[in-house]
Amino acid sequence: MAMTGILRPGHICLRVLDLEAARKHYVENVGLIESFADERAVYLKAWDEHDAYSVILTLDERAGMAFYGFKVRMASDLDSYQARLEKAGVAIERLPAGSLPMCGERVSFVVPSGHRIELYAEKAHVGNELPLVNPDPWPDGLRGMAVRRLDHVALYGDAFDETVSLFTDVLDFSLTEQIVDGETRIAAFLSCSTKAHDIALIRQPVKDKLHHVSFLVGSWEDVLRAADIVAKRDIPMALTPTRHGLTRGKTCYFYDPSGNCNETFAEDSYYYPDHPTLTWTADQSGRALLFHLRDINEPFMSACT
Repeated sequence: MAMTGILRPGHICLRVLDLEAARKHYVENVGLIESFADERAVYLKAWDEHDAYSVILTLDERAGMAFYGFKVRMASDLDSYQARLEKAGVAIERLPAGSLPMCGERVSFVVPSGHRIELYAEKAHVGNELPLVNPDPWPDGLRGMAVRRLDHVALYGDAFDETVSLFTDVLDFSLTEQIVDGETRIAAFLSCSTKAHDIALIRQPVKDKLHHVSFLVGSWEDVLRAADIVAKRDIPMALTPTRHGLTRGKTCYFYDPSGNCNETFAEDSYYYPDHPTLTWTADQSGRALLFHLRDINEPFMSACT
């Protein structure tokens, strides 16, 4: 049931191998704005986000995603979802306000695929770089790709059916699109809002893997500009600009200095709870994933952190 309990993605914590190299990439290339930092983490936001941060870079010995957080509508929703998760047999850790800077109390748990997910209701607001009265379309001084917001993640994992069921049956996500091979679902695109997806799950025999983290830009031209920045600055390119059949999104993929895959994404599709689920069959999965190439592109699809 969109927009009633869980509202939207709120933050992602990325593990990086070199904090300063990651900071430079996400600020100068991706165009995030640094909110603050400490000795082990950097907190960043996209310009059109009101919360204090949406991306946390944390120093670690391995790359990947440490956790992905969703914002709920109100504090009572934390109690409601905690009760539902516990009824479903999911172990819960209740984290106090302030354990993540400028963030309220959190409900943290691990889904069957091994990924850590958390819910929170409160985070400090700092604004989106524009006034609330008579704002301009964008602020001055934007850098790099000037991404607008954290959009979604794509995750690889096992216990796939159980994980999809947890998101749809317990956390109220909607299944917007899917890829099926006969009776077996091999990819699920899930939304807690009116977006094409807020999280994508891909069936793989691994635990707790990140395929990519995606940032919204405004248009196809912005995707092309992001690719120009990737080429001009010798950033490792994962996939040149193309579009997805799934979500109709226009896209470009590249890697941060630790090997985490980034996407700049401009979408055409949207979702409401009364929409039917769109289905792609396995024989058309090339068109679904990479509409122009019509090919799975195995090296790109198999790369994850």
